[in-house]
Amino acid sequence: MTGEELIREGQRVLANTYTRHPILLKRGKGTQVWDSTGKAYLDFVGGIAVCSLGHCHPKVVQALEEQAKELIHCSNLYYIGPQVELAQRLCEHSFGERVFFCNSGTEANEAAIKLARKYGEGRYEIITMENSFHGRTMGALSATGQKKFHKGFEPLLPGFQYVPFDDLKAVEGAIGPQTCAVMVEPIQAEGGVILPSPDYLKGLRDLCDRSGILLIYDEVQVGMGRTGMLFAYQHWDTPPHIMTLAKSLANGVPIGAMVATEAVAQAFSPGNHAATFGGNPLATRVGCVVIDTLLGDGILENCQDMGAYLMEGLINLKKRYAFIQDVRGIGLIIGAELAFEGKEIVERCLERGFLINCTAGTILRFLPPLIVTRDEIDRLLTALEAIFAER
Repeated sequence: MTGEELIREGQRVLANTYTRHPILLKRGKGTQVWDSTGKAYLDFVGGIAVCSLGHCHPKVVQALEEQAKELIHCSNLYYIGPQVELAQRLCEHSFGERVFFCNSGTEANEAAIKLARKYGEGRYEIITMENSFHGRTMGALSATGQKKFHKGFEPLLPGFQYVPFDDLKAVEGAIGPQTCAVMVEPIQAEGGVILPSPDYLKGLRDLCDRSGILLIYDEVQVGMGRTGMLFAYQHWDTPPHIMTLAKSLANGVPIGAMVATEAVAQAFSPGNHAATFGGNPLATRVGCVVIDTLLGDGILENCQDMGAYLMEGLINLKKRYAFIQDVRGIGLIIGAELAFEGKEIVERCLERGFLINCTAGTILRFLPPLIVTRDEIDRLLTALEAIFAER
């Protein structure tokens, strides 16, 4: 089938859960992808913060090939070497002492919700933030503080309270006798790249410790190097009790992880939670390679440098175009807030060979692979300049 035929067939047979651009991507290498017509695109979406090492990174491809020849899947009824090694790496480089593996971010958040309730010994309420996003399954959806995602799926799982992000007094006022945890994204990614004030996370941790409740970080999108450090919470030097990861943990191979302290993780016992494919040899072998490459190949440093360069370029555009209301971010998760809907800009970029994303209606979001270069950023900024000048 041709690319056009596959697109038409996809419109017929795929569930109508995405608004898809009418292109069919066939291959990728580094920061570039090509569609079925051979047209190249610079990818500033990165699979929505997934392909941090770029497309088809040679070390990832090698790990997949080697592991696929040895063992793709077995049950968690047995120990799996790469799974142990990945858990070891996550614990070594974070606050964590125990890891549960699953297949996605929403599953990792489901595990965190269950663990918090189990640890709470009858307490079941979790405070989350307005404008947050934690996933699409019923528990994670209930934790998400955006009504637009709830519509049509009520009644939601009971036990969630939503308070404004970056408001310690609101959290303090919401804590009650049934509260077991506070769940927060260190940076609200899907909500529009919203960063906390400098003392917010520390204030949350102090509040949770004083109240005897858990602090959960959802780092599904902002973890694994996206901010220029391995984990976003490290920027504020404030660890949680539980952290969830997914997306770029295996650079495109489906995986999720919940990392917890020993004291909290002990609330789970055999049979309390499980995931058939969670921590399979293929995904965890790649996860080990991803962490080693992030830490050993200068990727985090490049993220910091290129993030600052992209931020500077976008701020310069803001000075020239009044409809750019704000530019914010850290590392290579950056948002440019417009005074109008951003869909048109996304489409114009697509025409010019650039993949970008719009979230929350008006925020252009830039999530390129962490290997992006200065020249590639210049090319994007030049394209944006031309598009903005035509308005």
